[in-house]
Order: sequence, then C-alpha cells, then structure tokens
Amino acid sequence: MELLKKLVEVQGVSGDESRIKEFVLNYVNEHSANWEVQPKIVEGEEFQDCLILVFGKPRTAIYAHLDTIGYTTGYEKELIKVGGPKIIDGKELVGEDSKGKIETELMVLEDDHDGMKIQYVFDREIDRGTCLSFKPNFRETEEYVQSPYMDNRLGVYVALLVAETMENGAIVFSTYEEHGGGSVAFCAKYLFEEYGCRQALISDITWVTNGVKHNGGVAISMRDSGIPRKKYLDRIISIARASDIKFQLEVESAGGSDGTALQRSYLPIDWCFIGAPEDHVHSPDEIVHKSDIESMIAMYELLMKQL
Repeated sequence: MELLKKLVEVQGVSGDESRIKEFVLNYVNEHSANWEVQPKIVEGEEFQDCLILVFGKPRTAIYAHLDTIGYTTGYEKELIKVGGPKIIDGKELVGEDSKGKIETELMVLEDDHDGMKIQYVFDREIDRGTCLSFKPNFRETEEYVQSPYMDNRLGVYVALLVAETMENGAIVFSTYEEHGGGSVAFCAKYLFEEYGCRQALISDITWVTNGVKHNGGVAISMRDSGIPRKKYLDRIISIARASDIKFQLEVESAGGSDGTALQRSYLPIDWCFIGAPEDHVHSPDEIVHKSDIESMIAMYELLMKQL
C-alpha cells in the first residue's frame, strides 16, 4: 500500500493536476522497464495534464481520473467548493500559495439570509484562487484502508498495478472528473483515431449503499446517471461470472464518472464503471475494504485480457 499512500499525498484538486500527473509519469518512467510490455507514453500540452499509456494493440482503455475534490480560496477568507466535498467544521486543509505552504482549518458560518458559508482559519489571507485539499491522513488496518481521496487515487493505483502485466490495452489518466469532466473526450478521440479503440473500463471508486457492501467484491455498475450499452455490459458480466473473482452488481439512479463523459461524446465508445465501494464519500475519512481492492485488481487484469 506504500504506492497508494504516496499517491494520496500529492495534491491534485480539479484544474490543478500537474503535480499528480508528473508523479505518475515519473513512476511509469522508473518502473515500466520491469513490466511485461513497455508502453508508449503519450503526453504534452495538447493533452493538458492528462497522461496516456498505450500497450501493444489496444482494444480496451482503462480510464482513471487523477483529480480530487477540494476548495478554492475566494474573498475575505471565503472557501468555494471544487466538486462535492463534505463540509465538516474544523477539518484540516493544506495547500501552497506565493507566500509558502499552508495548513489551515475549515470553519462553518451560519447566515440567516444566505444559508451556510465556509471560511478558512489562518493567520493571514491566502492568495485568491489557491487550491486547498484535505490534509493527508493514511490509515491501514488488517481489513481496511482509510484516507482522504481514495476517490480516485485508488483507481489510479489499480491502473498502475494492472499496467505491470498488460500486453494489449491503454490507460488514460484523466483530469477534471470531479468538477464536470472535459478531458476524456480528446483522450478517447486520440485512441479511437490512432488505434480504433472503442471499449472503456472506468477505474473509479463507488459508494457503499443498501445494495453494495464492504467485502462484497468489486462493483460492476449496470447504471448510474449514465447507462452503458447492455450488449457490452452483458459481455463483462459473463466474463466475471465465469471467473472466481468476487463481485457485486450496482444499479444506481445518480452519480457519474468519466463513463458519463464518454457517453455524452460523439464517439461510439462502449464503457462500464468497475470499482471498489467506499464509505464516508468525499470526506477525509473515505474507507475501502482490502478484499474489494484485491478483487478490483484481479477483475481488471482479467477483463483487459478477455474483452
């Protein structure tokens, strides 16, 4: 879990993913010589802070978003949400501005006219537009891993482990997912035009709900706010059922991911969200069962060979 811990420690609020992109790129450069296939690395200004790895002849691409939820500093110590973070009074936030590193706390203010307002508590005013995120606090027990930003540093972690044995496929490390998306379309366009890659798996983290439990196995999502094409979904479920990998089926009416962005694009790409379930979503205490992480890794390794 040391790699996962390091991933969590790198800040990458939506729109500010350059540091986490460089961390992943450096990891690939340092370790890919030991992988079964050395990938083609696709990155540069035309791909913003996204990173694409191409192995052999890719039929299927894994999408794992690099960004996290967080806050932007506004006027008079105001905090503005990036994505949908849980608002918890007193929670520690970290960041950096022109005057140095920052460790601060979130403070909830009640306003009779405008509803809840949130501010930071600090001994000076932080530069406007500074990104703040939950302070890293990685905890591991025999059964669970708990930390801010399991969503989606765990999805990135799984993709990097699957890369070790991948022969044919692609991995897209995308941006902006937590705040509206926007990067997967040009990454998917590149893979579609260069390689004819028309299948996608979304390596992201889902929620513990009435129908999806800890230690129930990786969740294969049959739908959320987006709906995968049933023919593609049926193939995935058939492969999963023929294996001995523990999994559970998810059916939700809300929520979205890079898969939703793919569905809204003009490209004819099939997609399916497959991820371990977590509790305490979008908080500093996101928690995932280790057995669900293991089944997520195994499921991705299997699907990338058989799809």
